[in-house]
Amino acid sequence: MNIVVIGSFMMDLVVRAEQAPKAGETVLGHAFARFPGGKGANQAVAAARLGGRVTMAGMLGRDEFGREMLAVMQREGINTDHILFSESDPTGIGSIVLEANGENRIVVVPGANLRYSGQELHGIEDLIRSASILVIQLEMDPGMTEEAVALASRYRVPVLLNPAPARPLSGSLLRQVTYLTPNEAEAELLTGIPATSIDGAQAAGRALLHAGVRHVIITMADKGALIVEDGGSAVIEGYPVTPVDSVAAGDSFNGALAVRLARGDSLRDAVRFANAVGALTVTRPGAIPSLPTLNDVEQFRLNRANS
Repeated sequence: MNIVVIGSFMMDLVVRAEQAPKAGETVLGHAFARFPGGKGANQAVAAARLGGRVTMAGMLGRDEFGREMLAVMQREGINTDHILFSESDPTGIGSIVLEANGENRIVVVPGANLRYSGQELHGIEDLIRSASILVIQLEMDPGMTEEAVALASRYRVPVLLNPAPARPLSGSLLRQVTYLTPNEAEAELLTGIPATSIDGAQAAGRALLHAGVRHVIITMADKGALIVEDGGSAVIEGYPVTPVDSVAAGDSFNGALAVRLARGDSLRDAVRFANAVGALTVTRPGAIPSLPTLNDVEQFRLNRANS
């Protein structure tokens, strides 16, 4: 299997506080930490730690954060030959307020991520052609994202699109997506249908199928994940845990899903595995530091099966 991730890099600057400040309010935090992250980097590392052979493409700034991010990718065994450096823009950053209940509020400054364009994409056409699956998100240039999906579709490479951060997507893009993985809020933004209940999520999923997506997987936190396909829908139950930090939960889910789909698992089995990975991720702080290994996940699922 050859998983290609085209995605973003963000250095996450995390402040912990009892609760996030309201407009015009100042609150005291009780901890600060810096973690390598970004949706693309998180998903690439998640897939690599779970046994995937991963190549990452994207752009960093030529700065301290960029050097640190590249070193992290290399330590994880990810092929970094297609990671480029911008001479004009800094590495992206995410400013995160993490509340005591594990919820987070994030402001992203994309920086060099937006410099990765269709021109750079042309240099990895052969890489995409030979991929088992292409994984992509929405933290990069929208035009490049559409072109990457179209390129994969042209070569009949399955596309896993995580539509985050949420924004409207064109019908031409959706018609070329094999697996779409919105959370409840993203599903509502894409369809206009509230998706916090199972019935609402099913309606949103059917709307996305009607728009041309082949498989919709809506992540619903502690309710698990809802699969919506032409043949019907299914709720895949999650794993109840006490959350510590939810920053990379969705990214770990997507990385896990890509690994299992690339190796030929059924969608339901792949989602069951991804649910376990996402649950385990939220029990640990940080983005990349929270991502579990395959052994971690197997032990977690075994413990839950025996409890």
